[in-house]
Amino acid sequence: MLMREIEVFRTVMQTGSASKAARLLNVSQPAISQSLRKLETYAGIPLFQRLRGKLMPTQEAAALLTEVNRCFVGLDAIEHRLRSLRQFGVGRIRMACLPGLGIGFLPRVLKQLNLPERRITISLQIVGSRQVRERLLASESDIGLMADEVTLAGLEHSIFARYEGVVALPAGHPLAGKSVIHPKDLARYPLICLNPEDAASQRLDAIFQSHGVRPDVVIETPYTISICEMVRQGLGVGVVNAVTAYDYLGKDIVLRRFTERLEYTCILAMPSGQPLTSFAQQLLAAMRTSLEVDLATLRSALG
Repeated sequence: MLMREIEVFRTVMQTGSASKAARLLNVSQPAISQSLRKLETYAGIPLFQRLRGKLMPTQEAAALLTEVNRCFVGLDAIEHRLRSLRQFGVGRIRMACLPGLGIGFLPRVLKQLNLPERRITISLQIVGSRQVRERLLASESDIGLMADEVTLAGLEHSIFARYEGVVALPAGHPLAGKSVIHPKDLARYPLICLNPEDAASQRLDAIFQSHGVRPDVVIETPYTISICEMVRQGLGVGVVNAVTAYDYLGKDIVLRRFTERLEYTCILAMPSGQPLTSFAQQLLAAMRTSLEVDLATLRSALG
């Protein structure tokens, strides 16, 4: 197919003259005439009548232009798609994320990225850390955020963030008057904690043991957000990660510093050998920046 000659033909038909087409395509007028003759030879039919130096399109030229325009609509779409890919990458990103970051944190980040204008779709699956790993291994997700107790074999991974635990209390709780909470303080009240198999729960249990106290555990749950909701309902007290705690600032929960260092680690993982798109890299950069801002805001609120 003579694509260059077809482009010249279309431009001549749109502008009405070879001279105008030559200026638009930044070529000489003889080059325009040569391209038109080449196309006519290829087609086996005359496309223009040449009268006193002017090009007069034939009926065949008009019919051909209709088909050419249809083709160029598709080519324009391809060009637009290529520009979009250069700027933003592929138009769909599949994420799997543990609830602690997926319910409050990620929506705040995505709001900053103006997804409709970018024509990008995010598939966000909020599941437990083990399900995040399974989705990545099955190539059902492109990016995963999970807790550090999950086996990472077969995945490319790095530490996305580390953040500390804070104490969550119901509004009006007797401990709300203290600025810092000790493990012995918590042992005096019903405790809501993560499931025993959770790495953070095990670290918290070790802290209680090191202080010689046994907490009064009334509810175990797999998700920190569940702890916060039950604390808000007055069912007990808890120690929660700082990212989830940020979501509850000013929401009928009192947040206080914990005397002990209880560290939570969030892992960023991807299927092995799968490079990130340009937009995915922008998304991760926005996530890291937002996390720093959120944690700084929480530290300021805790005093």
